[in-house]
Amino acid sequence: MSLPPISGDLAGKVALVTGAARGVGAATVAWLHAHGARVLATDLRPEVNGLATRFDRVSALVGDVSREDTAVRSVAAAIDRFGSVDILVSNAGRSVNKPITETTATDWDELMSINARGAFLHAREAFRVMREHGGGVIVTVGSFACTVGLAEAAAYSAAKGALAQLTKVLALEGGPHGIRANVVAPGVIETDMLDNFRADSREYLRSFGDAHSLGRVAQPDEIAEVIGFLASPRSSFITGAVVAADGGYTAA
Repeated sequence: MSLPPISGDLAGKVALVTGAARGVGAATVAWLHAHGARVLATDLRPEVNGLATRFDRVSALVGDVSREDTAVRSVAAAIDRFGSVDILVSNAGRSVNKPITETTATDWDELMSINARGAFLHAREAFRVMREHGGGVIVTVGSFACTVGLAEAAAYSAAKGALAQLTKVLALEGGPHGIRANVVAPGVIETDMLDNFRADSREYLRSFGDAHSLGRVAQPDEIAEVIGFLASPRSSFITGAVVAADGGYTAA
């Protein structure tokens, strides 16, 4: 899928995107850039630096999203390099697929730390800046697990569910300050998230296609389109919402 035509919807806006090195994160950076934004892209992987080489209005920062100092440093870097933080896209995440009896405390803590704690820390730091600057948008990348349980994914489902509740609080506290907050709930996406666990990760992900009424899994660019819409003025009356982009997975 090709990127949408270049538009000025976000001209002059500054976005911070976590988990930006690959997949949905990288596609979101490209979408935001194509629509005029300046972007600070962050990731634990050093290859996030390649985005700064590829795009003229993108800077990169390497850091662990679950660390408080990374959140502080990322927001400070966006302000230092571009002058503000108008948009936060919290995309960084991990998955662990194990039966509950085999899920370790370490598994639980790791997923809560990356998926939930990381989103909270970055939202808190960005919120402070947005409040001072008169508004902003926070878009968190969740999952259909925000609203339905997934067998053999206790830690993942719990962490993604937490994002839905965090988003509602951000919307309630942010509304008076012109801050909107929404969470995107994708279905299965063809990314490399499972590469550390399965050699056949892409084929495994595609096998979930029939669970979606559209008969296939999503591509990263398709989810980036939804994120971009929620980050733009075109969604100006949407806040506190869990926006399904799951190909009909939760329609049944």
